[in-house]
Amino acid sequence: MARSMRDIKRQIKSVQNTRQITKAMEMVAASKLRKAQEKAEAARPYSEKLKEVVSSIAAGTKEVSHPMLVSRPVKKTAYLIVTSDRGLAGGYNANILRQVTLLLAERHKSKDEYGLFVIGRKGRDFLRRRDYPIVEEVTELSDTPTFADIKSIAYSAVQQFETGVYDELYICYNRFINAISQVPTVDKLLPMDTVNGGGHHEATANYEYEPSPEGVLEVLLPKYAETLIYSAILDGKASELGAKMTAMGSATKNASKMIGNLKLTYNRARQAAITQEITEIVAGANAQS
Repeated sequence: MARSMRDIKRQIKSVQNTRQITKAMEMVAASKLRKAQEKAEAARPYSEKLKEVVSSIAAGTKEVSHPMLVSRPVKKTAYLIVTSDRGLAGGYNANILRQVTLLLAERHKSKDEYGLFVIGRKGRDFLRRRDYPIVEEVTELSDTPTFADIKSIAYSAVQQFETGVYDELYICYNRFINAISQVPTVDKLLPMDTVNGGGHHEATANYEYEPSPEGVLEVLLPKYAETLIYSAILDGKASELGAKMTAMGSATKNASKMIGNLKLTYNRARQAAITQEITEIVAGANAQS
């Protein structure tokens, strides 16, 4: 009985230590989440204004032949997949990777029909173990990534679409709703069909272009695509931190519940030991009398 009580006390101490760790991780994730949300929200006005300018130019320019605006027969598709470098984030990585693998199985008969650009070590390792064709990868992003951190992979994905290596480009990430809700999302990035045909070209301003609308569009379209990628990565980072905060919060609650159950078990064992000792003393006293 004494050994059993020692084991229970040792287990209580172990779970208490774990609870301290998960609580600290929850608080760190909550602090980082606020900063990630602010950064994602700060990037939206630039993205929206750039979209307005690109849409205005594309709507007012006749016979635009830029490859990023032209649909062509799809022979090979590129997917840019955003995951995290570390775990302890609940279903954050599993949800988006499950959706991606199902999408690839439904849309493609062979691995020769697509290429994967992967951000995050978890996604890279998962896809590499299953022999998916990874074209390029980026790992070890900070919790507040800058555009310079992902510029190379964003530029490469957009450039390979422009040169005809790929006929479509999709971005796969977790869209941030709130700290407890992140939605696995697959958005078509290229070709930009909606830029020309969205029907929302309001006359907000008259722009003068130098050297020409076509020349400006030539420069802005790749920048616009890269901006969308960066915005999705910021959204994904906020989702990752929200998932971590939620997962660590749940772990802390579960640890508290486990500690309560262990303490109840310990008190029952202690009470049983005391009762047994009293019974033995009474039995000894009766035997002597």
